[in-house]
Amino acid sequence: MEKQSERTRQSLVHAAASLIANGRVADAGLVNICRAAAVSRGALYHHFHSVAELVGEVHAQARVRVEAVAGEAFEGRAAEAPEKFSTDLGVLLREDQLVRAGIQVGPDGTNGPGRLREEALTWLRERIVASAPEGGDMHCLADLAVVVAAGLESLGHTDDYWWDPKTAEQIWGLLKPLFAVAGWARDQD
Repeated sequence: MEKQSERTRQSLVHAAASLIANGRVADAGLVNICRAAAVSRGALYHHFHSVAELVGEVHAQARVRVEAVAGEAFEGRAAEAPEKFSTDLGVLLREDQLVRAGIQVGPDGTNGPGRLREEALTWLRERIVASAPEGGDMHCLADLAVVVAAGLESLGHTDDYWWDPKTAEQIWGLLKPLFAVAGWARDQD
């Protein structure tokens, strides 16, 4: 019985994610979610107290995936991390409806403040600044990296060319000399 219950719960999460990823947060209403998941309203309320709680779960599961990408990107060379994070995030957005939906919503299930998109961009900026070489000031380059990552993420919602790894790699390739001038390319491995 436990497995069926978890399958129903995940079916609801994936239905809400699909509606948001392929439309907007407002499309993830009670009737649409239940129809997409092929469950009753009672089933939704058995697993979640509200639609907002369900959408909050979309955010939570997407957050885990985005955090994993960020962590993996910054495990290697710092100079490669912004490109790797941005490129891998683009791949996730292109291929994973849960992440595409979750990045648009906050932990409370709304598209208000605290959205995963802003969290991810903040992580990127903070990690770049924190990994600056001794005596280096990476604030301006961190801001530039955030602008590029945000632009690629935002543009990709209407044209997935921007989420293509080749596109991201070409754009980040233009920025690498700026990071090298700042001394960041000579970071620790």
